[in-house]
Amino acid sequence: MMNTLPKVAVLGAGRMGTAIAFVFGQSDHHVRLYEPDQSARDRASDRLREVAKMLHRPLPSDILISGDLNEVVQNADLIIEAAPEDTAIKRALFNELGGAARADAMIGTNTSSLQIESFAQDFPNPGRLVYAHFWNPPYAIPLVEVAPGPYTDKLAMDTVADWLKGAGLAPVSLQRTVPGLIGNRLQHALKREAIALIADGVCDATTIDDVVKFGFGARMAVLGPMEQSDLVGLDLTLAIHNSLMPTLDRTADAHPYLIEKVNKGELGMDTGAGFRTWTPAEAKAVRERLDQWNTRMSPAEGDP
Repeated sequence: MMNTLPKVAVLGAGRMGTAIAFVFGQSDHHVRLYEPDQSARDRASDRLREVAKMLHRPLPSDILISGDLNEVVQNADLIIEAAPEDTAIKRALFNELGGAARADAMIGTNTSSLQIESFAQDFPNPGRLVYAHFWNPPYAIPLVEVAPGPYTDKLAMDTVADWLKGAGLAPVSLQRTVPGLIGNRLQHALKREAIALIADGVCDATTIDDVVKFGFGARMAVLGPMEQSDLVGLDLTLAIHNSLMPTLDRTADAHPYLIEKVNKGELGMDTGAGFRTWTPAEAKAVRERLDQWNTRMSPAEGDP
């Protein structure tokens, strides 16, 4: 294990890639951000300044944005791929990356919905390739899910996790990989039941949001579901499950109610209607509230 900070390359300068670069940059890492599109590179520069301003921090000084993949990765110890969630795009990028990255570089893909073997099946030395799924925005939500690909070795898992910790992040290591990893599976299990409750006429979408925000959601920031179960006792948890589990939604695919919404063009805040209806002012207020929360959740400058 190296004693100095790893040199970091981030591939893809969308919102997530730019935010990942900011997190490493503010923790004094040497960061190179790859983006082949010039307009996207310009937007990334603007986003870095916007994040720094929102968090009341100086703009990290050692982030270089480039459209030259070789320049970005040639000295990188850790490479984080954050390209769009498109198999063809990722496959083309990894085909080029295989001949550009150092043989000993560790590579993490930010995907949680695609399988590594679908876009990196020909990548040389696949033992150094891991899932490294960040949560948005990573400067406020420090979790990174680190999971093995089909050929990942333990050294890669441990090294990537250690380097993420060194950047002030909170990596968790999965013993094996499942679609969606952990966080998205838990999140969408909740959404499946929430959508079913609305579709069945039990309540409206606002009530769902209020129950989560003002109820168990607030507590889950300090008490995880397994901790809560052990706290109240597994005998009580079992009794509740025996009564409740047979009544929960078991829809195997996307719920028909969600499909109907999408087919009608009711896509959410951008269209004025989704599960809830939104005026431009209401949508703006939600985004501002989220920005304020992101700022509060981000560690103060100088904190670990």
